[in-house]
Amino acid sequence: MEILLVSIFVLGYFAITLEHNLKIDKLIPALAMMALLWAIIALAHMPVFEVNTALKELVPTHIEEILLHHLGKTAEIIIFLLGAMTIVEIIDYFNGFSTIKSFIKTKSKKSLLWIFSVLAFILSAIIDNLTATIVLITILQKVVIDRTSRIWFAGLIIIAANAGGAWSPIGDVTTTMLWIGKKVTTLKLISYLLLPSIVCVVVPVTLATFLPAFKGELPPAEEDEHTDQIHPKASTMLYLGLSSIVFVPIFKTVTHLPPYVGMMLSLAVVSTFAELFTSSKINITSIDDESEKESHHSPVHNALSKIELPSILFFLGILMAVAALESLGMLFEFAEGLNSAIPNTDIVIMLLGAGSAVIDNVPLVAASMGMFSQGTDHPLWHFIAFSAGTGGSMLIIGSAAGVVAMGMEKIDFFWYFKNISWLAFLGFFAGSITYMLLRGFVA
Repeated sequence: MEILLVSIFVLGYFAITLEHNLKIDKLIPALAMMALLWAIIALAHMPVFEVNTALKELVPTHIEEILLHHLGKTAEIIIFLLGAMTIVEIIDYFNGFSTIKSFIKTKSKKSLLWIFSVLAFILSAIIDNLTATIVLITILQKVVIDRTSRIWFAGLIIIAANAGGAWSPIGDVTTTMLWIGKKVTTLKLISYLLLPSIVCVVVPVTLATFLPAFKGELPPAEEDEHTDQIHPKASTMLYLGLSSIVFVPIFKTVTHLPPYVGMMLSLAVVSTFAELFTSSKINITSIDDESEKESHHSPVHNALSKIELPSILFFLGILMAVAALESLGMLFEFAEGLNSAIPNTDIVIMLLGAGSAVIDNVPLVAASMGMFSQGTDHPLWHFIAFSAGTGGSMLIIGSAAGVVAMGMEKIDFFWYFKNISWLAFLGFFAGSITYMLLRGFVA
């Protein structure tokens, strides 16, 4: 029976990986895989277990209890992401990100590369690497007219955004999973990973400045004819929105409540100001029969309508599918076998980082959370956060930031592999070595 379960998981995983070839959204195999795995466990009356991390052993439990436990943990991540996505969409409703464009004055390609890399590194730590990539490539399209030059900048933005997301608990989905799962804490995560993440950006960007693509200056850009459409409260909403997201880890540290509670408070505050700034009635939950036009005047309704529900459902499917294997004790046993075969966990985690360039890093990290039983803030978890977050830069399909950049700029897979992958690999390797050297000093 276990062979059947593993086969379903592998086939589902394979379908997720080949999403673009099969022309099937990855949420479909993820949801099907999740439902089938739990159905087989229930129908076959298979014994389920909860991992006791303190004793490093499996404790028998009931299927309804363990299912509810895993659903609760998954819901924490999903609600957190929904809140963050909505705040970002509200900022975008006011064209808040256009404020960033006003800071970019230089025409030097080299200087521009550093500006966009630093912005990607900082923004991704606050609004997550996927959103930061979308925002910066949108700005890039207005600053760099020539597409041939622009895709080079986009490639380095991917590397910088993934590195920036790795050291922040709200910067990457996988890091957020580890944070909400109480594997890492905010201060320790930053102290362990900030410097390795900086190295992961500085090395490839420095090397890139010597390439012909970043020599010389840009031709003058055309004036943006939509500048007059920017909302007068654009900059206010940008600073308010970013501050509210940064407030979430502080709220968790002070109250010891789950992060989604703080995110909901932040969303409530941002929504209130958004409604006030648009002179609309403050009424988020009511459904009006009057006209659709009314809802378009509400920034909150507008933001919620733009939330990527397929991504949310994908997280639900993949996390609950991995939870099914974890509940059977299979991931625990696999970890024990892996530790026996490869005693050096650093090598295992670096291979996990390389693997995240080929397949989705969300299930990889979800699996690692079920495989390893080390306590909160163990160096292993920080290294997993770094490897899964930055390793995906080595291929353009290896991270959400890469996939969205690929779509926005129509970047060819092999062009990226030839021109950007080696830079991403050197950054990943240099960052990993930096982490291993500093690990003893930080602990």
